[in-house]
Amino acid sequence: MKTIIYSATLLMLSAFALTACSDDKVVGDPAKDWDGSSERYISVDEEGFSTYYKPTIGRVGDPMPFYDKKAGNFKVLYLQEYDNNSTFRFHPYWGVSTTDGAHYQSLGEILPIGENDHQQDAALGTGCCYYNEDDGLYYIYYTGHNGNCENREVIMRATSPDFKTWTKDNLWTLSGPTYGYSGNDFRDPQIFVADDGLYRMVISTYPSYGGDPKFAEFKSSDMKTWQHVGQFNMVWDRMCECPDVFKMGDWWYLIYSDSDKQNWSRRVKYMKATSWEALKACFNNPGGNWPDNKDGDLDGRGFYAGKTASNGTDRYIWGWCPYRSGSDIDEKNISVGGGAGKEPNWSGAMVCHKIIQHADGTLTLGAVPAMSGKYSQTHSTNVMASNGYSNGTLTGDDAYVLYSRLGYHNHLSFTVTTSNNWDKFGISLVRNADAKKYYTMVVNPENENWRKVNFEQEGSEGKGFIEGIDGYGFSRPADNVYKIDIYTDNSVMVMYINDNVCYTNRIYGIQKNCWSINNYGGSITVSDVRVSQY
Repeated sequence: MKTIIYSATLLMLSAFALTACSDDKVVGDPAKDWDGSSERYISVDEEGFSTYYKPTIGRVGDPMPFYDKKAGNFKVLYLQEYDNNSTFRFHPYWGVSTTDGAHYQSLGEILPIGENDHQQDAALGTGCCYYNEDDGLYYIYYTGHNGNCENREVIMRATSPDFKTWTKDNLWTLSGPTYGYSGNDFRDPQIFVADDGLYRMVISTYPSYGGDPKFAEFKSSDMKTWQHVGQFNMVWDRMCECPDVFKMGDWWYLIYSDSDKQNWSRRVKYMKATSWEALKACFNNPGGNWPDNKDGDLDGRGFYAGKTASNGTDRYIWGWCPYRSGSDIDEKNISVGGGAGKEPNWSGAMVCHKIIQHADGTLTLGAVPAMSGKYSQTHSTNVMASNGYSNGTLTGDDAYVLYSRLGYHNHLSFTVTTSNNWDKFGISLVRNADAKKYYTMVVNPENENWRKVNFEQEGSEGKGFIEGIDGYGFSRPADNVYKIDIYTDNSVMVMYINDNVCYTNRIYGIQKNCWSINNYGGSITVSDVRVSQY
């Protein structure tokens, strides 16, 4: 995937907010009892994020994780995005290492871009890394991207004996037109081992004659010489980027990122089957073969380009949460919130989830186990204001309970129990007692048995549903009990519900501001409210 955004929006917003902070005599005033108040605090992100990793300079695009058996850790390569990318030369591979998906060590630049504008890999696109135990070499297969060349995109490779010194094999490429595919879109190679013990490579492309996009398949016995196997369908006419294929238990899976711009489909999805051949056949009739009642959706539109890796025990998925421009302006003229409904930008912060496999082979995403241990410092949770709230129960329309300020890195944990199958509730962030705008994940009953998490801008001046973010649908829990965990790192937020819902989003201004749980008619019970930080 190589969509490019040339934008200084985030830096401009941050600079504007910092300037406003310096001019506002209330913020930072040591005489002000901030803990005892609920008015809006003007906060901006830290330069780098440590849990939902973002480098101090630039942003993360398209993570490429693999488990390094030799080193005993996960390594996650990614496309390093800058605001001032050159026209033809961009996206060197940078990387981080982690053992648990919650703590990261930067590895710096791993694979540089080409030396000039005329080399095929003047820009790098998404690929994969694999350690070959037979020859003791690490292989990176990557997309060489250059509009100046005969083929805009080809597959290239580099090798290393130690993951430190890399040698590009400039005499080897896979070119789409050689096999009847497009020279413009031939990208995102992913390697796995099939049941026959041979390496397989899947590439996202189009046929050279046009028409709907396809997955091209190649095979190899040594990871050096590759033979074309054939092609199989994608999801109708939609390009499926960043494919990832793996076997987990008795099931084969293909995870992909649907790049369609429709707000109901641009997200990370999966297919499942009991064999590799049956998995490919699923795409002949995608709608008839969705793996679950969510059309295979793993998260909302705030999580993209997800790819997985396993240490043999747990399998994690890494993607990026986009930064957002067009942020809403609050009553103090400060940029806050989740954007004004525009499409997500390309690149952002790295987000990791744990893959949860259910008995029927369906997948959902949950928090990596190390998260709860990282957010270990208990923080006081005081009620700052409320309406229709008594002894843990919220009753009536516009009922809410407003809790005390959050920090920069928060774990919110609580349980909501609804009184019937139609109760509607929400969780608001960046909220104060008299806010004209605030930002809510609304758990909305679309019918008696189906819920959808919608992101809304509420308040007297709120615009309501934010269409550029969309939501996440799921079945109502049979007992009407919602166990909710929310993790935040600066402006990145992930909400998990009952090992069945994962909802990632970007909301500016969470830090140092209050939050609430809301009810919209009927009644709900709120219990076990805890906040911890690090």
